[in-house]
Amino acid sequence: MRPRTLRNALATLTAALSAAGCLTVVGPAAAQERPPRNDCSPSVSLTGFSDALDKTTYADTYVGNLSALARDGRGSLAALSDRSALFRLDARTLEPRGVIPLADENGAALDAEGLVVDRDGTYLVSSETEPSIRRYSRTGKILDRLPVPDDLRTAPAGRARANGSFEGLTLLPGGRTLLASMEYPLVGDPADLVRFQTWQRTGRGDFRLGAQYTYRTDSGLGVPEVTATPDGRLLVLERGFTSGVGNTVRLYLADRRGTTLGKTLLADLAACPSLGATAEQPQPNPLLDNFEGMTVTGRSRGRLDVLIVSDDNQNAVQTTRFLRLRVRV
Repeated sequence: MRPRTLRNALATLTAALSAAGCLTVVGPAAAQERPPRNDCSPSVSLTGFSDALDKTTYADTYVGNLSALARDGRGSLAALSDRSALFRLDARTLEPRGVIPLADENGAALDAEGLVVDRDGTYLVSSETEPSIRRYSRTGKILDRLPVPDDLRTAPAGRARANGSFEGLTLLPGGRTLLASMEYPLVGDPADLVRFQTWQRTGRGDFRLGAQYTYRTDSGLGVPEVTATPDGRLLVLERGFTSGVGNTVRLYLADRRGTTLGKTLLADLAACPSLGATAEQPQPNPLLDNFEGMTVTGRSRGRLDVLIVSDDNQNAVQTTRFLRLRVRV
């Protein structure tokens, strides 16, 4: 077929397909249009969410009550349930690939809230009952237990409020400093002040008590999670709940300035697009729930990929929901 005849035939076919709705012809102006970035703020965008694990079971274990996340080797995530179960998830699909039970020294269940996968593959797990931080093997065996300052112990042994102590747990870059965040103030402290406790790794590989920091929360909010960034600063999740209104969830960037942590608001998650999410109870944004676990899953071009998960409390009106965020810090 001669070139002119070929061009005429292609033009006729293109016009027919366009009229039938099977083909969209993109001109120069349309090509310059970009898809929406799903911004929550200038620093944070929502890249997706998943409810796929909500109200599911794996190996006869309820997959929910998730309170912490951590990267666990190539292609895997560790997800901690506050009902004494530690799941291994596929990092891409979030499908469960394994589960191990956890317990204290007497075989009793933990109120497990914070999680770190250490450089040797063992797990550091905080419980807010005492509070405590224990090291577990890959099979769930207790290997050791870290010291805790007397003031941070749950009353009456110390000044920590019941159900308000070690929630967040993270290992700073380099692997030598472990940091735990209290959820709420100690008895006698100002209503917006929470303590962050650190431990330093010794030459033997164990941890000794380190410096303690203070962090000021927004009014009425607590700290359910803290995660180190690759440059040593901290992503801090602040959260609250008001009956009949719903959750408040804000993401801050914090850095150490003396013994007080300065903070910068990255996003109020109520401002994120809902992307079709639904809620079973009143929420300022149907995307919101009881978000409690967070980890950095990757980075590129100056932005961090951050995964956040909600604790559904095994409650019919709450959801086990994962959010994928792109965060510029």
